[in-house]
Amino acid sequence: MAKKIIIIGGGFAGMNVARNLKGDSFDVLLIDKNNYHQFQPLFYQVATAGLEPAAISFPLRKFFHGDKNIKIRIAEVLQIDAAQNFIETTIGKLEYDYLIIATGADTNFFGNKAMEEKALPMKSVSEAVFLRNRILQNFEDVLTAPEADKEGLMNIVVVGGGATGVEVSGALSDMRAYALPKDYPEIDFKQMNIYLIEAGEKTLAAMSAESSKKSKEYLEKLGVNIMLKTSVKDFDGKHVLLSDGKTINTSTVVWAAGIKGNVLPGLSPDTITKGNRIKVDRFNAIEGYKNIFAIGDLAWMSTPKYPNGHPQVGNVAVNQGKRLGQNLIALSKGKAMKEFEYKDLGSMATVGRKLAVVDLPFAKFQGFFAWLTWMFVHLMLLLGVKNKLFTLLNWAWSYIAFDQSLRLIIKPYQKKGL
Repeated sequence: MAKKIIIIGGGFAGMNVARNLKGDSFDVLLIDKNNYHQFQPLFYQVATAGLEPAAISFPLRKFFHGDKNIKIRIAEVLQIDAAQNFIETTIGKLEYDYLIIATGADTNFFGNKAMEEKALPMKSVSEAVFLRNRILQNFEDVLTAPEADKEGLMNIVVVGGGATGVEVSGALSDMRAYALPKDYPEIDFKQMNIYLIEAGEKTLAAMSAESSKKSKEYLEKLGVNIMLKTSVKDFDGKHVLLSDGKTINTSTVVWAAGIKGNVLPGLSPDTITKGNRIKVDRFNAIEGYKNIFAIGDLAWMSTPKYPNGHPQVGNVAVNQGKRLGQNLIALSKGKAMKEFEYKDLGSMATVGRKLAVVDLPFAKFQGFFAWLTWMFVHLMLLLGVKNKLFTLLNWAWSYIAFDQSLRLIIKPYQKKGL
């Protein structure tokens, strides 16, 4: 009888472990609260109206067409019962022989309750669409708002100088320069300020010194106000209070300052480490559990090369998923499993139109060629030929016409009484 494997999470890690378990050896159940895979690296383009949500989303069921041993269920996991080998979900109790947790990471507000309540995160397609709605609605409101309120509606504060913060700041600057003045000719966009707040000493601190320096130069060239060695203390919905005592008038704060693991109830607290990640061994088995594994952003694995855990990036999640799938097949055949070893293929970030920075193991470069490299890599990582083509056409049109995708304010429908 085939062993039952439950995979929780349809991100990079979950999809890749399932992809490697095709065949008759296992009965695989993939659970996610959404019926689609989300391509996180391009959330910021949805938020800034550069791409439509459908371009970076792919149906889970379509991905596994023809794979009879892989089933999909749309549900949320409520509890893990490791002693009895089952999970409690919104669709009932489900038993497993092996459990794989690939729930990824969520926004980390570092205990700042004001930011948690009022700042806008960007860790899902729906959050990116919400941010797009807010930005566009603000400019609709500027047209009729009292003069005293216009500054706060137009200013945007981005918190966090990592890749997400840099990319969204650059994209907002492109919107301000090329798209928004065409949509709103009555508004003087010289009055729109974009602030990037970073508590550290530089932007893109995880990348090379050259890339960090260039990213700052590019953003300043684009007119982004960069404030380093500065943190956000409070936000009341209209004013941001900074660590140096200064305030910024704004109704929109984009939070890109950190992430934390999505840990599910039921595991021993001893398995949780910094960043709310789960400690795993070199085979991604959770410490203290023989048949429960964690992969991707959620997993914290200490190796000689990465004693403080691997970076929480897509390439780690993809390769951990592949390795775990291969190891489970080896285990079913009585063969030895292989330890996970991460090979860093480099990192990159786009800063704006024709501007990007790329760090590869053998070279570091910035500018237009880096931008082309960034686009090629992200196109290849997108799931589905249609999504790749749609995204390429959008980028080509944006480059030629100095315009972005349609700037639509799409709000969720709510029917009274339901």
